[in-house]
Amino acid sequence: MSYTELVEAIQHLPFEQKQELHGLISRYLIEERREEILENYQLSIKELESGILTFTDDLSKLREKMTINGD
Repeated sequence: MSYTELVEAIQHLPFEQKQELHGLISRYLIEERREEILENYQLSIKELESGILTFTDDLSKLREKMTINGD
């Protein structure tokens, strides 16, 4: 089924089924976003442990990093 066919099929659903579908899609999107956040977190932990990711509150060091990464 193509995307266009799917959209047309949804348009012909009763209101209650459209609401149910809306709720399902919202939950699926939330779960996908949670998985993306978890993946980003896990990657940042690996980068921190390997020394790629560093933290500082020294403004001059932050500016230097921004200049290096901004080029």
